[in-house]
Amino acid sequence: MILLLLVTLLWAFSFSLIGVYLAGQVDSYFSVLTRVLLATLVFLPFLNWRTPPRTALTLMAIGVVQLGLMYLFYYQSFLLLSVPEVLLFTIFTPVYIALIYDLMARRFSLRNSLWNLSMAAIAVAGAAIIRWGELSDDYWRGFFVVQGANLCFATGQVAYRQFMQSARTQGESLAPRQSFGWFFIGASAVATLAWIILGKPQYPGSPVQWGVLLWLGAVASGLGYFLWNKGATQVSPATLATMNNALIPAGLLVNLLIWNHDADLLRLLCGGILIAAAVTLSEWRSKHRPKTS
Repeated sequence: MILLLLVTLLWAFSFSLIGVYLAGQVDSYFSVLTRVLLATLVFLPFLNWRTPPRTALTLMAIGVVQLGLMYLFYYQSFLLLSVPEVLLFTIFTPVYIALIYDLMARRFSLRNSLWNLSMAAIAVAGAAIIRWGELSDDYWRGFFVVQGANLCFATGQVAYRQFMQSARTQGESLAPRQSFGWFFIGASAVATLAWIILGKPQYPGSPVQWGVLLWLGAVASGLGYFLWNKGATQVSPATLATMNNALIPAGLLVNLLIWNHDADLLRLLCGGILIAAAVTLSEWRSKHRPKTS
């Protein structure tokens, strides 16, 4: 729990740093590539090159989804939405975590699906309130791009937690510090491919932008994802789901107090309450529904 709290504080500034200094100024694919390469360099000296191929490939696959694909969605969202909107729309991650666990436990049902769709509709209404009167195609595209990032992040967390617990159960010696580099290598592979195919020659033009990329890559990504995933293996699924939303108030507070003084706080508050209510109802029902074997 302590690790997750520390990373929450660490990541609270990341949203604003991207939105203020990188979005629309530096090619998003270059930003993603730089960030994951720097994170890889942090763990490369510790990497155990004798890791069993199956273990290495599994960790690389998790890195591809949780970090590589997630970042590709995530950075695009800042081109379509404001920082507070991106933060609010990440609130669905705990719901996705619960759904993925249900799928893995084979407890998925049509009734639960309809309920979740109903909650999603309420949340979409909350999103509409935030930009009432300015509901452009880019806005809704941004909303769904953030959901792509949420799904990737949720899937990666669940997969890493289950994989590490399975390895521990089977008695496999898997030191996180010596194996986590494979996670970043997988993310780097997909980021490199995306940059080669979709990237533009729009690079950082100031020391501040390079400094932001260095911080986001080495510290927020390198140290942050290692500690977050390690913390995910030490808490219950419910706690993990809840901690995913602890970042939202922290990130909003940083953004609104330091950078975004002109935000429409009334709409943000009303829409945010509706979105939070939908997620809270969904989680409450998930905790109180009858258990099935």
